Amino acid sequence: MSLEADVLATLQPGFVGTEVPSWLRDAHTAGLVSVCLYGDNIGPDGGVAEACSALLRDLPGVLLAADEEGGDVTRLHYPGGSTTVGNGVLGRVDDVEVTRGAARAVGGELAALGIGLDLAPVVDVNSSPENPVIGVRSFGDDPEVVARHTAAWVEGLQDTGVTACAKHFPGHGDTVTDSHHALPRVDVPLEVLRARELVPFRAAVEAGVECVMTSHILVTALDADRPATFSPSVIGMLRDELGFQGVLVSDALDMAGASAETGIPEAAVRALAAGVDLLCLGSATGEALLTEVRDGVLAAVREGLLPEQRVAEAAARVRRLARRTLRPPTSPPARPVDDDAVAGAFTLTDAARRFVASPRPLAVVQVGSRANLAVGAVAWGPAALGATVDEAEVPEGARVAVVARSAAADHPAHEVVARLRAGGHETVLVDCGWPRGGADVVTWGASPAVARVLVAVLGGSVPPPAVAPA
Repeated sequence: MSLEADVLATLQPGFVGTEVPSWLRDAHTAGLVSVCLYGDNIGPDGGVAEACSALLRDLPGVLLAADEEGGDVTRLHYPGGSTTVGNGVLGRVDDVEVTRGAARAVGGELAALGIGLDLAPVVDVNSSPENPVIGVRSFGDDPEVVARHTAAWVEGLQDTGVTACAKHFPGHGDTVTDSHHALPRVDVPLEVLRARELVPFRAAVEAGVECVMTSHILVTALDADRPATFSPSVIGMLRDELGFQGVLVSDALDMAGASAETGIPEAAVRALAAGVDLLCLGSATGEALLTEVRDGVLAAVREGLLPEQRVAEAAARVRRLARRTLRPPTSPPARPVDDDAVAGAFTLTDAARRFVASPRPLAVVQVGSRANLAVGAVAWGPAALGATVDEAEVPEGARVAVVARSAAADHPAHEVVARLRAGGHETVLVDCGWPRGGADVVTWGASPAVARVLVAVLGGSVPPPAVAPA
């Protein structure tokens, strides 16, 4: 292979729309191996199947990738909302067979569309309750719980022939900054990292995960100067201490934590030099950026800043992965998680239990909650089901569930609750995100699949958990 073909094989662009642009076809002919799908490839009426079909037709042998985590983060069901529960619920259910089945269900959908690489699961331990970007995308805050569900999810997904990608190494859970917007820091001793952050990644490697994604975070115990994506020390720990031999994928290089100070082309060179194999460029790459990144990497090799052998090694790993994906599944597709199991994951206060038992008619009011960029503008909560009313339309005498997501003390949902209670309504606050305190019901997920069970629990047709999970 030529150097240019090797460089292109390490790049994973996105694009806008369902039609394959000519620049993407040209890049594939010249050596591009992988393309990532985003919400930008789906319109208000869908289009993911059309986009996949066009890519597979126009780019023979292409490795299609997507962030299909299930739950809050979905690409297949964008913007209507996921038909599956996410990791937050699965970790609460804490049945590895349920998690394995949920992953097989996701994998079956991906495989049917020809998507061979799922940039999931999230295996971060959400140790910071104020985390703005992980939250219910995590299996929980206990490393051992996260580890066993990581292994089950990886095994279940890869049973369908779709490659899993454990993210975000070495762990994005103990952060209070979103790496889409800035560079987070994790300032804990190495022994804490080994006992907490690294436990699920070790489990993923032992389960046979074929990809790992790096994070754009500064882990000072491993490298005080370079974010993980650009750190040979961090990547060396994954390769040498954890024994990972598969493809290392970067988180999107258009994120501020990666490229705000250097630009994407330089970030690409630094990531390759550190040991990353496949560079995720972001959702709207375009011809100009792809060309700029390709030329920047080529120049770095020719100027002796990046070893040509490092590029060749990365390209070879990506090509091997592309050849291995979408092998025949070893397990049948799984059924969705049943309603009783989902309801069993919910947390209810005593006040919420009294609310559920009340004979008064139910009204649900949903309060807008800003989503992070990983989630995007996707439908969530009971509003995604058409099961809500505006605050001004709440019937007299109704009991009201006010639904929000990650409702911290300054969230406007608290004001809505106060107004409704002042108006004489029996009212509870429902949090569909990682709880920030003060909620009467916590669902640990916001997808329509979770919201449907929430509405059924509030309405009395599905029983709440007999004992609130600890």
